[in-house]
Amino acid sequence: MLREISEQAIDCPHCGERVTVLVDTSVAEQQYIEDCQVCCRPMTLLVTSLDDREVIISVHNDLD
Repeated sequence: MLREISEQAIDCPHCGERVTVLVDTSVAEQQYIEDCQVCCRPMTLLVTSLDDREVIISVHNDLD
């Protein structure tokens, strides 16, 4: 399967700023931690890539 990278905009659960993350859409479901580019606090991203190239991202802080 070809690796496809998609740029997605999300809101940081800590500072509320809009940031962009890169998502590998060749993976159907994934979970990982990425630091916010603005406040540097960790965010847990739950990513689901659907067949029609739609990407659903749920973002949580460590307290959720």
